[in-house]
Amino acid sequence: MSARHPGREATTLLVIAKDPVPGRGRTRLTPPCTPREAAASAEAALADTLRTLLRTPAHRRLLVLDGTPGPWLPPGFDVVPQEEGGPDERIAASSARCADGPALLLGMDTPQLTPELLSGVGQGGHDACFGPAADGDFWALGLADPARAGSAVRGVPMSTHRTGAIQRPRLAEAGPAVADLPVLRDVDTAADAAQVTACCPPGSRFTTALASLAEVAR
Repeated sequence: MSARHPGREATTLLVIAKDPVPGRGRTRLTPPCTPREAAASAEAALADTLRTLLRTPAHRRLLVLDGTPGPWLPPGFDVVPQEEGGPDERIAASSARCADGPALLLGMDTPQLTPELLSGVGQGGHDACFGPAADGDFWALGLADPARAGSAVRGVPMSTHRTGAIQRPRLAEAGPAVADLPVLRDVDTAADAAQVTACCPPGSRFTTALASLAEVAR
């Protein structure tokens, strides 16, 4: 994302996540899922995301976690706690941890992510990159200079259908060269989960988890 740090190998990959325990996340999946089933799908999605990033060239891989690491965490990640505050404050603080080069921040709700999808990140001298989500939010946000994260994200209402429309221009204010990544669907509802499963790589943990839930429901 920056001419000073060319290539994906110079980029820090961050995942901001909650530990996948019942009742803490994926609450819009309940119903039809139970809290335990929703947590199982969240764990599978997070595990798939982390393993994808292990196969993506990077300078460093960082998990910014609200909660406690579990068996879903593979080796190769530094783990730090999330800061206090709203989602915009937590995103800004997470990006600010990467003072030694460009950073790309991802969520835990896009298990269909692949290394190939990130193949252009960190190339082309961009000031920022932006991955829009189908529901109007975003799934990826990258900055060549993470010190600009505060001015780029603070005050943006997160997790709404207008988040992306507000966030994308703010990135352009922080640096005019913004690379747009493909639109992906976040897993928020059961309908989202069904559509995302169809896009996941064969053998993904998320696909397996959803198939198991479908069997239980029969």
